[in-house]
Amino acid sequence: MITHAADAALALSLPGSEGLAARLAGELGSGRRLVETRHFPDGEWYVRIGGEVRDNPVVIAATLDRPDEKLLPLLLLARTAYEMGAAEVGLVAPYLPYLRQDRRFRPGEALSAMHFARLLSELVDWVVAVEPHLHRVHSLSDLYDVPACAVPVATYVADWIRGHVERPFIIGPDEESHQWVAPVARAVGAPFGVARKCRVGDVHVDVALPDLSELQGHTPVVLDDIISTGRTLEQIVGKLVHGGFAAPECIAVHGIFAGDAYARILGAGAAAITTCNTIAHPTNAIDVTAPIGGAVRSMLERTAEGWKEDSP
Repeated sequence: MITHAADAALALSLPGSEGLAARLAGELGSGRRLVETRHFPDGEWYVRIGGEVRDNPVVIAATLDRPDEKLLPLLLLARTAYEMGAAEVGLVAPYLPYLRQDRRFRPGEALSAMHFARLLSELVDWVVAVEPHLHRVHSLSDLYDVPACAVPVATYVADWIRGHVERPFIIGPDEESHQWVAPVARAVGAPFGVARKCRVGDVHVDVALPDLSELQGHTPVVLDDIISTGRTLEQIVGKLVHGGFAAPECIAVHGIFAGDAYARILGAGAAAITTCNTIAHPTNAIDVTAPIGGAVRSMLERTAEGWKEDSP
């Protein structure tokens, strides 16, 4: 049996995830160890854990948007924690990347979802993520060789909508979004629909809205799991505004906001953009620390035989 008390854990963070580490430590009632990082003049990373971790479980807070610049310090931090005698090392990555390429569409393409999962599985004992963007893979356990928990946050998004939007109707950007739009709409008690999206390359998309004529007078809430380039939301917002609807509210679990995505969505006519605090951004207004903390507790108290993926 593997079992550790949450309050015995020590929270560490990669640069940029200090706030996440502090919130987790508060949620778990655990301690923290500061992590010193910098670049040597030749660009290589310097990483140092400021304090003892021996015999304690270590929880690394590292939301992994823009992941390529974070992987090496994550590797160095995890390996150093093990070398210093940590009882176990877990990773809390509220945003978990490299999930889109889970199938080879052209000869020679890298199956990055599989390779990235294997890399992390060799670094840490378990992984906790929030609403990972799974496509053709059923669950994280299909990719990861260590326990991996996908934390659902639909109820937190629904609570925010109930408290901030009058007479909402909820619309998802594509058929794939039905899996998270439907439970949010049910929790809110609001009508919902999904658009049809045709992606043209990595950036350009064409979007068609369903028939929304019976929903005039409602406030549209455009709900997506990730805002990356923002092209899809930009189109949907523009079509809704030109269709005579009130300025839409836009909500996403993860706000990456590549390039000028934030400005373009607002420029298209959105009333506001709201995100969960999985990636630090001024739009963070939905706090999902509590369910993340619950998932971490389950990981620390898991048994070797009794763990089931997606059981926070």
